[in-house]
Amino acid sequence: MRSARLTVRTGGVGADEAYRRVRDFARYPELSPVVKSVTVREGPDGEEHSDWEVFFRNGILRWTEADRFDEERLTIAFRQLHGDFEEFTGTWRVRVGAGCLIDFAAEFDFGIPSLAGILDPVAERVLKETIATVLTGLFPDATVVGPEEAGEHEPAVAA
Repeated sequence: MRSARLTVRTGGVGADEAYRRVRDFARYPELSPVVKSVTVREGPDGEEHSDWEVFFRNGILRWTEADRFDEERLTIAFRQLHGDFEEFTGTWRVRVGAGCLIDFAAEFDFGIPSLAGILDPVAERVLKETIATVLTGLFPDATVVGPEEAGEHEPAVAA
């Protein structure tokens, strides 16, 4: 399974405000030309479900994910319910550290072993670039600080 990690630093807002902005997935299409659409709706047990369409190579990736928000810990865990990935899970985390740090981590598998060597590196690059674009749209002073400063992420909430 392939993973993608990214950490961004912003100094312009506090952690609670940063978390509020990050969790506003419906706004992502206006922040990145790669994100075609995101539709958010209420799910069971305090979850939200979001339907995503993202331009990828010569087509569109589509999936529906369950998003579980933990406002106390400033984390979001997501997992694909159905869609173009065989598996797609991850976390967002906002933390304080020389400003405000926003960590993104995802694991994904298209379920096509014969194409993994071609698709996976491209998908990882597109995912990281798209998240960086979204975050610099949400936080004009944001700086990508790598995955080097990314802390350990908690596992996504299982179904």
